[in-house]
This record gives sequence, C-alpha cells and structure tokens, in this order.
Amino acid sequence: MHCKRPLIHVAHPDIVVSAGLVSILSRQSGFDITTDGGAAACSRADVVVTDHAGGIELARQRAEQAGPGPHILVVTSCDKEAQVRNALDAGVYGYLLQDCSADDLHDAVQRLSEGLRYLSDRVSKSIADSLTRVLLTPRESDVLQLLAGGHCNKLIARELGIGVGTVKTHIKGLLTKLDAKARTHAVVIAAQRGLVDAGMAGLA
Repeated sequence: MHCKRPLIHVAHPDIVVSAGLVSILSRQSGFDITTDGGAAACSRADVVVTDHAGGIELARQRAEQAGPGPHILVVTSCDKEAQVRNALDAGVYGYLLQDCSADDLHDAVQRLSEGLRYLSDRVSKSIADSLTRVLLTPRESDVLQLLAGGHCNKLIARELGIGVGTVKTHIKGLLTKLDAKARTHAVVIAAQRGLVDAGMAGLA
C-alpha cells in the first residue's frame, strides 16, 4: 500500500520566486506540486507556500475555519523581527527567507506536511534575540511611532492627550529598552527591528 504524498500548493505572487520554488520542489521526491486553482487548491493542500502578506491572510482564514486546513509556509525577504512575529502570531507554521537553500526549503515543506513548525536559522536567532529584550508598553509604542514621524514632544503630548513630562518619561524608557543614545538613534534601531516603518522614519 502506497502512502499519500503531501500536496504542496505554491501560491507566491512573485512570478520569479514562484518559478524557483516550483523548480526546486519538483526536483525533490515525495511531493505533489500545484500552482493553479486559487482558494480551492489552497484548501486541498497540505502545505501552502506563499509570501509574507499572503501567508498572514491565509493563516487568519485558516484559524477561522472549522476542521483541519493547510499549514502555511512563508518565503519572503521580510526579515525584521516584528514582521516575523506578526506572521507567527497570525498562525503561520513556517518562515524562510528568500535566500534559503534548496535543502532548507525541502526540510521546511517536509516538516510542515507532518504538522511541525519550521523556522530558518536566521529567523530563529532573530526570535530568540527578541525574547531577551524588554517589550515596549502600548504607550511607548505610540510615542515611538510619533517620534518616527518627526513629532516634537509638544506635538506628541497633544496627539496622545498627555503631558510633556509624561512624554519625556516614555522617551527615556524607549532609550533604555532600545539601548539607544538619543531619540533619533531610537528611531533607527526601531526601524531596523521593524517596529516602525522605515519609510516613515526617513530610512527607506
């Protein structure tokens, strides 16, 4: 009796990346690969390989559905820890960067088809590093976003409905938690970690 081979649906929106994924996976024994069929093909698959945005959307849809569904593998250039966390929090099971090796891709697909999680070494290190850092409070995050937008203390206070002294306290907390020397340094570090948009911070 033959075991059913895992069905892998490649739904990556980047045509070049999609073609590369299909080429690599097709050379590996033990998988059936599909690329067409839209939502119906996704629902039938054991593993869906897609990009960051698509992976988050599919994972959230899967969480809302009753019964089993495909495990989502994200293959992306998004390497900021906040981006990785957002995907994992949404329910993504695997996360690879686009410069991963063929072996990494094969191992990830194999593990997800068995119901196991898979993170590339770089992604795992990023998550491990983030766990050692003190998390920002919601208010500190609000202040950080406004700092990145170029707001002064008075404007931040007015926007958030708090006193200037309270803003200064939050900024002091941000500098400590981000290990930054000044407010502009804090914004740079935050952008590098994906905590604020690099374009908004003027770093794109």
